Amino acid sequence: MYWNMAQQLAHHTVNGCNIHGGDMMASGTISGPTPDSFGSMLEISWQGTKSITLSDGTERKFIQDKDTVIMKGYCHNEDVRIGFGELSTKVLPSK
Repeated sequence: MYWNMAQQLAHHTVNGCNIHGGDMMASGTISGPTPDSFGSMLEISWQGTKSITLSDGTERKFIQDKDTVIMKGYCHNEDVRIGFGELSTKVLPSK
């Protein structure tokens, strides 16, 4: 990663953001150099130049209106796994 977590925390608070104990910080997408290690749809679709085949056979390059986006996360070590739950939302068309 380009910035370590201490640097990210400093950047987050420089404009007066009030951080409390227990607040969750995230670094964003962490990806690797090969297609099987890409961490975002933008990378997987090669910036929208390559289609992604979904489980129902349809192809996409970007998220579309009325799509449901689900995000899940966890961290683990050899002793424990901690889940951060699930977030689900529907993409609405702009007005």
